[in-house]
Amino acid sequence: MDVLPIINLLAVAVLIALTAFFVMAEFAIVKIRSTQLEPHIEVGKKSAIAAKRIITHLDEYLSACQLGITITALGIGRLAEPTFEKMLYPVISYFNVSTGMVTTIAIAISFLIATFLHVVIGELAPKTIAIQKAEQVTLFIARPLVWFYRLLYPFIWLLNGTARLIILAMGFKPISSHEETHTEEELRLILADSYKSGEINQSEMMYVNNIFEFDERVAREIMIPRTEMVYFFKKDSLESNMDVILEGQYTRYPVADEDKDNIIGLVNLKEVLTGYHQNKHVTIDQFIRPILHVSEATPIKQVLLKMQKDRIHMAIVNDEYGGTAGLITVEDILEEIVGDIRDEFDEDEIPDVQEVNDKTFIVSGKLHLEDVNQILGIELVDDEVDTIGGWMFTTNLDAQEGVIIEYENHRFIIEEMDGYQIKKVKIIKP
Repeated sequence: MDVLPIINLLAVAVLIALTAFFVMAEFAIVKIRSTQLEPHIEVGKKSAIAAKRIITHLDEYLSACQLGITITALGIGRLAEPTFEKMLYPVISYFNVSTGMVTTIAIAISFLIATFLHVVIGELAPKTIAIQKAEQVTLFIARPLVWFYRLLYPFIWLLNGTARLIILAMGFKPISSHEETHTEEELRLILADSYKSGEINQSEMMYVNNIFEFDERVAREIMIPRTEMVYFFKKDSLESNMDVILEGQYTRYPVADEDKDNIIGLVNLKEVLTGYHQNKHVTIDQFIRPILHVSEATPIKQVLLKMQKDRIHMAIVNDEYGGTAGLITVEDILEEIVGDIRDEFDEDEIPDVQEVNDKTFIVSGKLHLEDVNQILGIELVDDEVDTIGGWMFTTNLDAQEGVIIEYENHRFIIEEMDGYQIKKVKIIKP
């Protein structure tokens, strides 16, 4: 019995397995992230240490994988086709065809079988496994791949060096590692895909998206406007300011010397009530604490850092003329990340967006244009104003309740006004 075909078949099986190894290695080391290896490195796993070395020298080890795939492919071509042809020749000879046709058919079938085995078992299946299980595959192939790289280092160095020269001549840069950076838009798309696939929930997606927007917000966009500020007058008695406390029910209040444009500090209600309980004739002056002053264009991330550093929970927003434009609290800043924070005194607070039906919304006049655009899928843009109320005022200077403004087939109706301030806007989608 001729054992040579059996030996050749076993050799082909080994070569296909080695092809699968190098293909898995190639795709896994490209897909794996270094952060996935850190927990394994911390516990001293040797394969993780080897994997870390591989992904930090990606160019060299990709060359090793390509060399391995090329060597095994040549070996498969050298052994598989002649072996399959020799095994198929007696079978095809039974048919009434010429010798030349038998040889041609045997070669063709042998080529198809070898190609099928090489592509499906040696490449496609390993590629899918490596992509889906990049971490496990990388840890599995790391140490053998390092040894293969060391064994054939002279050849890899020569091939890789030649490739580098060609790449540089074409104006490209060699790959040093695959730790790529992503733009904000790319990260948002990754988050959206992760949300659709169920990897993260809606709250997690909202928080991360809010973080991106948080970095772009300025004080003017989130402040409580001057017209809605509740504050104490320094000259008023504590009894007079009690009415303000009952109306506002806040923890801290800004203190004005003469008017809203001269805010000199803030008071903490806990200190005020404690002092009042001890001495009914106490004045408000001794409870005044410093308050921050920031410009309208100050990024809110800087405002938050300043509040944390100085341990002050409130800031006055000043306009370009030095007047008071509004105020910001720590709660206002945190709401930009986590959403509305409601306490026991916010039961009657109306949300900024009320959905009447699928095509009708009633929104606060303070709602940002960016939020309106996101809700409606349109592009309201005005460099002079930030809110839907401000946009309607600049669009129609004679704005009053009932006025309708049409834009991109949407109808914007002033639902409620307080003096010259637009409080509510009804939006009807087409």
